[in-house]
Amino acid sequence: MLRHARELLAVRSPLDAELIVSEILGSWWGHRVEGGDVERVIGEALVDHAARAATPAALALLTGIGYLGTPGQAARAERAALELMERGVPRPAWADRIGTIGHEECYASRDVYGDQDSVVCVYSYGGEERHALVVTVDRTRPSVLPGPPDGRPPAPGMVRDAWVSSKVDKVLEHSRREGRANPLMRFERLDARDTRALLRRALEFTGETPDPPVNDTFGSYHAFLRARLRALPPGGRAPQPAVHGRDRRAALAVRFLASDEAEDLSDRSAASRCVDRIIDYGCAHDFGRPLRVSPAKAEMFLLDWLPRKVLLSPSEQEAVPHVLASWVRWAGERTGLPEEGVRATLDAVWDATGKFADAYRDPTAFGLDRALVGRLLPDGELEALPRRAFALPFLSGKHRVMGRHGWIDLATLDPADPADRRVILEFEHPGAPAAHLDAHERLTVRLWDGDPPQLWETAQAMLDVGFERHDILHRLIEVLERCGGDRRALRAALGVLRHEVPPE
Repeated sequence: MLRHARELLAVRSPLDAELIVSEILGSWWGHRVEGGDVERVIGEALVDHAARAATPAALALLTGIGYLGTPGQAARAERAALELMERGVPRPAWADRIGTIGHEECYASRDVYGDQDSVVCVYSYGGEERHALVVTVDRTRPSVLPGPPDGRPPAPGMVRDAWVSSKVDKVLEHSRREGRANPLMRFERLDARDTRALLRRALEFTGETPDPPVNDTFGSYHAFLRARLRALPPGGRAPQPAVHGRDRRAALAVRFLASDEAEDLSDRSAASRCVDRIIDYGCAHDFGRPLRVSPAKAEMFLLDWLPRKVLLSPSEQEAVPHVLASWVRWAGERTGLPEEGVRATLDAVWDATGKFADAYRDPTAFGLDRALVGRLLPDGELEALPRRAFALPFLSGKHRVMGRHGWIDLATLDPADPADRRVILEFEHPGAPAAHLDAHERLTVRLWDGDPPQLWETAQAMLDVGFERHDILHRLIEVLERCGGDRRALRAALGVLRHEVPPE
């Protein structure tokens, strides 16, 4: 990396220098290291290495990191750069201009569906060397509501790509021309403060996502993008999700089912359940936008979310593509989607319909009793099936046990009911003290609800390396009791637990 930094001595433009430094800092972006944060383990170590080298290339690199690095890297780099300058190491020609960046305007080229934005931010160094930073924000990846445990709202999209051009007028004219010529595209000016808030949260979402689907060159521009966002004025507000309560969702479903678009749906009962799923998906997984329709969203709903997340009856499986097509027509009319957009979305629905039957898997096809599945999934959340079966494994068959209320048929118990769930746990732990059963019950509730998701992820990782189920339950209970209500500490403790290996 220090040899690569010699290129900084050959450039005069602060923009070229920033892009070179950003490329160096991006060489480890997205990687993970054992024992700490990669930005500290590698990034801060690079700063220390450059300080020891004490060469002109090292000072140039430290100067760039002082502007583009993380707060920890920047503070170390600035101290080291001052020491090298005091020792007489020559500064690069562009050093005085690297911090003089100012913003001009921000624009967005976006599709009418709301799937993706290309945000264009124009900058210059005191009016010179104008350049455009183009950032692709993708909104097709689900952002589950509510937001992360730290209280932030869910992300209004994910940054998937970024690039820089010095041909600002050409970039803007191309975007304007596309907006005029293509009825499915729009071009508009943005408030710089709101642009900073939107891109900052979307960039955080990219960093929080394991193996994010970014462009291959994104890492090279990550530090540059982060610094350019700081150059935009603060005080803006990122888009907020339109949260729909149960009453509003029900009213939306009623209006749709009473519409002309839904008139030809033959199985009204199945249609009602299917439209509830469509609305729930839009509210919980599309930033609170149930009325938004697009080809990409339709395909993801039919071929990704439903097969993985929801248990549908045979009648619902048959009805859902037709209900979705009717919903596209109805919602498209109400959101002002151009007719070209409605037709393209309907084409995507019918193209996906044939694949939907193959993508969808009914758990009963794998030998699970439908009554059992129904008790484990009263909410129809297919994704919850394995973790609930792990938490309460004694539900299949006709187990009978002598309890306080006489002979009890476990097959008649409702695991979603706290009293019945307690009986099931007492059957699994005969003679256990009440405190021990209380701890198991608290863990069972957490696994049932998937709160937090890392709990089941850790259990799966421990199963994979050979831990026995009961041992896993006890280790999870221990972590829950130790961490209490501290969610951050719980996530950290679960991360340690999932890397343990079972004793010989």
